[in-house]
Amino acid sequence: MSKIFFVLWPSFVVAGIAEAVFFTFFSPQDLFLFGHPLTLSAIATYSIGFFCFWIMCGLSSYATCFFQRSAKSINDETIAHTTPTA
Repeated sequence: MSKIFFVLWPSFVVAGIAEAVFFTFFSPQDLFLFGHPLTLSAIATYSIGFFCFWIMCGLSSYATCFFQRSAKSINDETIAHTTPTA
């Protein structure tokens, strides 16, 4: 359970920073999606942007945790899945 917090909390903080930086340079009214201007309110655009940043940062944090595993834990997991049970 603590690994979930190792992924979600840092990605939440970085997503907040990324959103602040992104929307400092770009106004929600100036954004286009597939060639059409966004017709959402500014709050909706900020919220969707935050969740998109949070998902991207969460995937990055998860990849870090995934690739941080030791060779022993990966091999033990592989052996447990390939050993036939009676």
